[in-house]
Amino acid sequence: MADPARARKLAKRISQIVAHAIEHDIKDPRLNYVTITDTKITADLHDATVYYTVLGENLESTPDHAGAAAALESARGVLRTKVGQGTGVRYTPTLAFVADSIPEDAKRIEDLLAKAREADAEVARRATGAQHAGEADPYKPPREEAEDDEFADEETRR
Repeated sequence: MADPARARKLAKRISQIVAHAIEHDIKDPRLNYVTITDTKITADLHDATVYYTVLGENLESTPDHAGAAAALESARGVLRTKVGQGTGVRYTPTLAFVADSIPEDAKRIEDLLAKAREADAEVARRATGAQHAGEADPYKPPREEAEDDEFADEETRR
């Protein structure tokens, strides 16, 4: 089992090598809008999982996830060779590519936050000019007993 710090450094280096290779060495147009987001490597340094996102050409277009996945799958051998050359480790880790769901999760969270803001604004709008349902001070004041009664009770107990 490798040192966790070494595994983190190797995972970061693999991310850099794969991103550079996708940008400069592999001439597949399906990979033009692929971004490497993270890499996780097993404790024995034999398997690496590379997470990626696919962005659209512009705001109106939808990203081609299937095409990017196919292009990464076909370039897996070339990318593993580049990783082996760039890292210098004894055993070059196998690469697995997984589509990262961060953009979709971020959009879903933004939508939920927008709904919460709208609900808060509605509650604040309804609260303006509202009055309490009961009295202003709903708690009963404590009973005050006369001091004479306290002394009388003590005398009768004796």
